[in-house]
Amino acid sequence: MISCEEAAIICDKNQYKEASFWELVNLKFHFLVCKVCSKFSKKNTQLTLLCEKSNLYSLSEEEKRRMKRELQNNS
Repeated sequence: MISCEEAAIICDKNQYKEASFWELVNLKFHFLVCKVCSKFSKKNTQLTLLCEKSNLYSLSEEEKRRMKRELQNNS
């Protein structure tokens, strides 16, 4: 049986489609006995879906460097 900490890691990996088949099997068994982790997983999935729907944009590394240079030059 996996621990709650391991379950959280697998849950995060699953969000990014990085969890193996056996990790997912262990996670499902863990959910049968741990309702807290099951609820965490559902909330985590909802959050991921909301983020995907919102079309969030993050700066590229070059944009971050340029912004940092501009901020340093203006101070």
